[in-house]
Amino acid sequence: MEMCAQIQNKLRYLLAKKICLQGRVINNTGMTPHLSICRSLPLAMLPCLLACLFTISLQMASAQDAERWEKDIAAFEAADRKNPPPGNGVLFIGSSSIRNWKSLAADFPGLKVLNRGFGGSKIQDSIHFFDRIVKPYEPSVIVFYAGDNDINGGHTPKQVYENFKIFAGLVETHLPATRLVFIAIKPSLKRWNLASEMRKANTKIRHYAWFHRRVNYADIWKPMLGNDGKPRHELFVKDGLHLTEEGYRIWTQVVAQKL
Repeated sequence: MEMCAQIQNKLRYLLAKKICLQGRVINNTGMTPHLSICRSLPLAMLPCLLACLFTISLQMASAQDAERWEKDIAAFEAADRKNPPPGNGVLFIGSSSIRNWKSLAADFPGLKVLNRGFGGSKIQDSIHFFDRIVKPYEPSVIVFYAGDNDINGGHTPKQVYENFKIFAGLVETHLPATRLVFIAIKPSLKRWNLASEMRKANTKIRHYAWFHRRVNYADIWKPMLGNDGKPRHELFVKDGLHLTEEGYRIWTQVVAQKL
């Protein structure tokens, strides 16, 4: 395990230095790092090396994908400079279901609410921009909705859960006095074919919240289903994915109980 950690640290260093040539990372021996490292490693270590390379490549791809939101994040920062939001408020963050929640102030009167949703985002994007649109606000509560786009994008329930744990860990480490409320991945008309995977991810996160006193699970899944066990049509706009006022009314009722 120690050797594996040393390999991963070496690779991180080389990749962070961005010593590239036509898309291939090159070290000072003129070889790709995995080849030069392999020369000094026993054959038994190759699986560990390959796993490290795969993990780092996924992390790099995630970071590159997150950059598509740079303009949105920069706009938040510009707004903060112009009109600094009060600290110790309630931060709503996540994907388009948060971004489109225009009635937050009216839905939660008396609370200092701040909307920092950016549409289409995944949990990993909120992790990537944590230092810029979460940590600086020092909120008393974070209301987090994500995982919907993750499942739709091919992430497994386990991947969604693991990413959620990373986000929760960042909150616990950098904002230890802050409570985290996770809004369950919603059932929707458009993505009902993914309901089974969404339920699995929700179950994992609900169990996590049960054992972490500063984490709460807001279960909006059940109230959004009709007597037939399927999503209620009146809760969605024409695209079958985003919420109507009635949909947000349900969310408000459930989330308010956690605040």
